[in-house]
Amino acid sequence: MTRLTVRHYLLLALGTFILLLPGRASLPPLDRDEPRYMEASAQMLRSGDFIDVRFQDKPRYLQPAGIYWLEAASVAASGTLDRRAVWPYRIPSLLAATASVVLTAWIGATLFGPTSGLLAAALLAVSVLMTAEGRMATIDSTLLLTVLLAETGLLRAYLDREKGQATPVSAALLYWVALGAGLMLKGPVVLIPGFGTPLALALVERRIDWWRRLRPAWGWLVMLAIVLPWCIAIGVVSHGDFFSRAVGTNFLGKVASGQQAHGLPPGYHLAVFALAFWPGSLFAALALPFVWAQRHTPPVRFLLCWIVPHWLVFEAIATKLPHYVLPTYPAIALLAAAAIVTTRDRWRWPASRAGRAVLALYGALWLAVGLVLSVAGPVLLWRLEHEIVPASLLVPLGALPLLVIATRLLFRRQMLHAAMSAIAAAIIIHVGLFLTVVPALKTIWLSPRLAALVDDYRPCPDTLVVSPSFSEPSLVFLVGQNTVLVGPKEAADVLRDNRACGLALVDRKDEPAFRDRLHADGLDVIEFGRVSGLNYSTGKHLDIGLFGPTPP
Repeated sequence: MTRLTVRHYLLLALGTFILLLPGRASLPPLDRDEPRYMEASAQMLRSGDFIDVRFQDKPRYLQPAGIYWLEAASVAASGTLDRRAVWPYRIPSLLAATASVVLTAWIGATLFGPTSGLLAAALLAVSVLMTAEGRMATIDSTLLLTVLLAETGLLRAYLDREKGQATPVSAALLYWVALGAGLMLKGPVVLIPGFGTPLALALVERRIDWWRRLRPAWGWLVMLAIVLPWCIAIGVVSHGDFFSRAVGTNFLGKVASGQQAHGLPPGYHLAVFALAFWPGSLFAALALPFVWAQRHTPPVRFLLCWIVPHWLVFEAIATKLPHYVLPTYPAIALLAAAAIVTTRDRWRWPASRAGRAVLALYGALWLAVGLVLSVAGPVLLWRLEHEIVPASLLVPLGALPLLVIATRLLFRRQMLHAAMSAIAAAIIIHVGLFLTVVPALKTIWLSPRLAALVDDYRPCPDTLVVSPSFSEPSLVFLVGQNTVLVGPKEAADVLRDNRACGLALVDRKDEPAFRDRLHADGLDVIEFGRVSGLNYSTGKHLDIGLFGPTPP
């Protein structure tokens, strides 16, 4: 294969789309971030207010409105707003993830050849973090696409300098428009890779003359033209509160301290990389000698300057979540693929005994992660649901032999074939889990079952549901905006004041306080049904009853 054609890219897009499709409709909203995005987007559509983002009656001033616009547009196009379907909210992430994989292939083909491009795209597409984020209605897949587009504009200018040819205006527009779109999605975060890459290149090369190829004299105006109108509007509507919360509390607060119990020391992202980028994590480790040897070549230098600044920034800040370094994964996949294709059967173990030991331990960890992922479905179904789903057994039956083959090929130093075998195993694992396991895990999906119970007994179209024992955002999205999350005594007060159209969801341990408060007011309740299961966000087992006030 001498080059990738449009047909190749279309087939790659179709394959990625199909890979990320299972679970999109069957997977309930995942607490806690995803349903907040969903509900805020739904409320935006219902209210017609596309400036002020809200979750229930509270402002959601964490980032600009870009992701909510995308999700609201998807839901409006599908006509499913009143049905509370989850899949339309996930369409932007699906399309962004698909486009990101295709763009990774294009960059790889440009830098290292078509085989490297396709292999890098496959490693990114099947990585654990990418397959998870690509299925959720959160911001990270769309942010990844804007980073890739910005890096593509940078790369074009950088390679044009190496070739001594002019850079078209379209490359500059792509770069600045991508940064503007990224600002509308997640604020200044996009500037870390967007400006970090050229700054790192300037430090390494001690020259920045190629930066003028991106037309910075007017490019920053294009970037601001995308984000500034909404910034002015939200500043007026919120009286400046958005900026104090989004920048001061959310953005800068994450730098100084760990928010929402996510404060972890430096090295966290490196530690979780073995799982988050699996199965490509081992091949990325195996690529280190190649990367070091080729660090002065323009393609490898560019990719390192893409990875290192972003990675160091997010290792340094106090708040850490795995998806913070997702924008570096395409570059890591590109380096791993280039090393695999270049070395093929000529790869050698490190010369030092310590290097061989570290690599062997990492390989054992990689294999252990694969084994756990392969058998996780049947084990979870047995432990949580106490049943064996025959279809779920196809995952280990298909994936485990491929992992064994990949391991044997690694020992024989056949890196390309080992990577292909590992990718095939990952495809079976991801598709199998979302087709056969996720729909059968009833115990952990409390919100859908509670919402179905509420729908069975709604006394009014605008029923008010009070939930003192289960306060996850997924419940708000599935039950409706008229959901009140308060304590058991306050729940009794709400039910007392809404006798005609009120219902309460109360766990058994909260029932005494709930009933005592009602009895003090001379009221009693009827139990309509119960739902029990595991709240996976807290690890607590709940036994929740649905209650309504007795007739006068």
